[in-house]
Amino acid sequence: MSTKSTNITFTDDKVAQNNRWQANGHKGGVIWFTGLSGSGKSTLAFELEQALFERKYQVFVLDGDNVRHGLCSDLGFSAQDRAENIRRVGEVSALFAETGMVVIAAFISPYRADRDLARSAAKSDFHEVYVHADLSVCESRDPKGLYVKARKGEIPDFTGISAPYEEPSNPQLTVETGDRSVEDCVTELVTYVEEKFAL
Repeated sequence: MSTKSTNITFTDDKVAQNNRWQANGHKGGVIWFTGLSGSGKSTLAFELEQALFERKYQVFVLDGDNVRHGLCSDLGFSAQDRAENIRRVGEVSALFAETGMVVIAAFISPYRADRDLARSAAKSDFHEVYVHADLSVCESRDPKGLYVKARKGEIPDFTGISAPYEEPSNPQLTVETGDRSVEDCVTELVTYVEEKFAL
């Protein structure tokens, strides 16, 4: 992506990435949760954060709704605004990962191109996790009452109803949440992190 800023240069960091990893006891990286509203992204993100923190990981969650209260409070839900939302979060997540932290980013992020842009920021430290539940399951949960409003036409551009969701073509991990317990899903995620983020 091109930048409008001029007369800028990269400044070298004096702390090597490997040294940060050694200090933390694990590699840094981005675990990017994508999936429909109601699939369980936020629930799993915060449960995974707690489980990893208890295992002495340096970990932090960036959640879709939370980020829109601050960093992305100026954005709506048009395709263009969604793209900018994910671009910003992708860049912030990559910066966190450079510090050696495990970043759990929980965002519907419905478009593959936007997720690919987030991946390009973190490069090989990006792990796409598809949190999958059928639309009917997500609607039956409807934890925020959004599907009801979307079906009534009260929410335009709602993913899965009036706006598309492009499933990941090759995620690093797919977590099926339709008929599994939170505990079972978190165990699967912890096992993945322990394998992929080990020094």
